[in-house]
Amino acid sequence: MDSVTGDDSTLREDWRTPHRSRLSPDHPQFEEISSRHAAAIEQNVPTYTDPASGFSVFTARFLARRAYCCASGCRHCPYEV
Repeated sequence: MDSVTGDDSTLREDWRTPHRSRLSPDHPQFEEISSRHAAAIEQNVPTYTDPASGFSVFTARFLARRAYCCASGCRHCPYEV
């Protein structure tokens, strides 16, 4: 397991995947987004660039290490919100 906090019990069971209500597997750029997310985690950087908007997006690992939900609707939010 990729433990990131002292208490991982607050994370969604599938916290490493995008929050389904914020990025559907049917999204036309799902594969590209998933690839960029995985690369950012591999490189241990907190964000990647969204291919459509150009905005920076936080990775699930970064958000989990922060240890709380900010309630901003993050794409990779690891918490149940």
